[in-house]
Amino acid sequence: MPSVAHVAVSLGFLGLLRFFGAPWSWSLAAGVGVYLGTGYWRYFYVAVRTIRRDANGLCVFLRVKWEIQRHLRIGSTIPSIFAQTVALHPDKPALVYEATGESWSFSQLDQLSNAVAHWALGQGWAAGDVVALYLESRPLVVALWLGLAKVGVEAALINFNLRRDSLVHCLEDSRSRAIVFGAELADAVAEVSGSLPGSMLRFCSGDLDLDRLASLKARPLDPLLSSASRLAPPTSDVTKGFNDRLFYIYTSGTTGLPKAAIVVHSRYYRIVAFGHHGFRMRHDDIIYNCLPLYHTAGNIMGVGQCLIYGLTVVVKKKFSASQFWDDCINYNCTVVQYIGEICRYLLAQPARASETGHRVRLAVGNGLRPSVWEAFTQRFRVARVGEFYGATECNCSIANLDGKVGACGFNSRIFPNIYPILLVRVEEETMELVRDGAGLCVPCQPGEPGLLVGQIDQRDPLRRFDGYASQDATSKKIAHNIFRKGDSAYLSGDVLVMDELGYMYFRDRSGDTFRWRGENVSTTEVEGTLSTLLGQTDVAVYGVPVPGVEGKAGMAAIADGTGKFDCDSFLREVQKALPPYARPIFLRICHQVDTTGTFKIQKTRLRREGFDPRRCHDPVYFLNGPAGRYKVLDEELHKAIVEGRVPL
Repeated sequence: MPSVAHVAVSLGFLGLLRFFGAPWSWSLAAGVGVYLGTGYWRYFYVAVRTIRRDANGLCVFLRVKWEIQRHLRIGSTIPSIFAQTVALHPDKPALVYEATGESWSFSQLDQLSNAVAHWALGQGWAAGDVVALYLESRPLVVALWLGLAKVGVEAALINFNLRRDSLVHCLEDSRSRAIVFGAELADAVAEVSGSLPGSMLRFCSGDLDLDRLASLKARPLDPLLSSASRLAPPTSDVTKGFNDRLFYIYTSGTTGLPKAAIVVHSRYYRIVAFGHHGFRMRHDDIIYNCLPLYHTAGNIMGVGQCLIYGLTVVVKKKFSASQFWDDCINYNCTVVQYIGEICRYLLAQPARASETGHRVRLAVGNGLRPSVWEAFTQRFRVARVGEFYGATECNCSIANLDGKVGACGFNSRIFPNIYPILLVRVEEETMELVRDGAGLCVPCQPGEPGLLVGQIDQRDPLRRFDGYASQDATSKKIAHNIFRKGDSAYLSGDVLVMDELGYMYFRDRSGDTFRWRGENVSTTEVEGTLSTLLGQTDVAVYGVPVPGVEGKAGMAAIADGTGKFDCDSFLREVQKALPPYARPIFLRICHQVDTTGTFKIQKTRLRREGFDPRRCHDPVYFLNGPAGRYKVLDEELHKAIVEGRVPL
């Protein structure tokens, strides 16, 4: 039954209809009365609360869709769109390299990318060939992949943190014909030199002596680019279209070896355009980009604003929490990018004048924990956060367009079919899709966590799924009979939860949530709580199996470089902040927590080693319930727990 407040609102609405006296008012009033009386008044409540947000989202969606359709009609590519940007802003700074202070105008970036294109043609490469780029972040990375794209050659953007087997795997996965590497990564290339095909050409950018180059079987790239033509390359033989491959970006590899995700020209444009229009960027904005250029956020959401819309982007070689706000002031930045834990690292810094003396009005990124959201905006006086969700390859990206704290995006509850994405029920342990009697997936109700999926339509650039270089990896991300019989959908692998108004909140990556004492434990939520209690320290939370015990026991790996971690005071705070089922049973105190180059916490090794003190090289503690304190876990206690002689 509706509450008194809702009845009052309903009567007031009916009174307004009568006041305006339209001929249809009483008929509509009667219809509204029936609608409300049967319990469907919630639809109107949701509509009133969300109509402005949804209308704004619809305008952004339609604008991006119109722009993409226009580029499809005229046969655009990212290089051809960039050529239009150059014509509009030839002398405006395009990229600024913070490490040297060097500024590249749009004309200079265009000319260097032309030189790259001529160099590529000189090597005999043609449309569809792949060249791996393995360099630390600098503007040359952009010139390289852009120049290759001008002649249809596809770049494979390799994570410069990868070494040995992972590096070789990425080169093989993309079938690269050549590798361009930075001199700073010569040692890493030397480690895998014997594993690379003899036919793979190698080029080095930077200063290496001739003997070193010879040992790597590499040629110096910089002289070749200096002598190449700066004129636009011939494009008569380039058959690439807007839905064809542009380059490859690799997944983070947090659950296995990285996969080469295919980025087509229209996908690149889509990500850039949604960010630009959705977060209301301006043509005079200056973006501070401290994210790696092998990553979607850095090379598409960030650099893309430069190539497509003519914004200036400051490229930082490597993120530095202590230099972040000083850099923003020095380069007059108005927009900053973040990902993963960057905002938390900034909050952990001591206060300084520069953190409020900047001109930054917008922070754009993904992975901002709700526990640090408001602290970040209030302390650093950043007016707006543009949080979004979406893997490089996914077709179900969402964005937070109105600043709802903690939400990574939304989907309309009024018009849900405009953007066909769903949260669907899955089995807790296996992440298998739950099906109804008709064999279709079961949609989640508001407040119920579920797997995010997006319906696939290869004819629509906003809904297509291009997959990975590996067909096997691609097929594993597609399921059928989701929305209706015969359809197909992309499986995100991430668990989200949606509230009554359609706001979505990231819950966990697939397999991260674990069950303990009959309750589901969200590792993301527990990590956020523990990190806040410990002054924004890195924390990894995961479940570990215990023989003979149902579910998984919570374990937390805590970074402590001081060696002064106090288990007793930690437990007192945890007991205040977390319910009993979410409190870590095991603690692992380590010097640092494994993270990717974009600050995603890696738990594969931690899960594998579990709570066995013989496999862990860090101090491990066990929460002794009856004693009410953490005890050092030695081999004898470990054996007693495994044999069931110690209750958990």
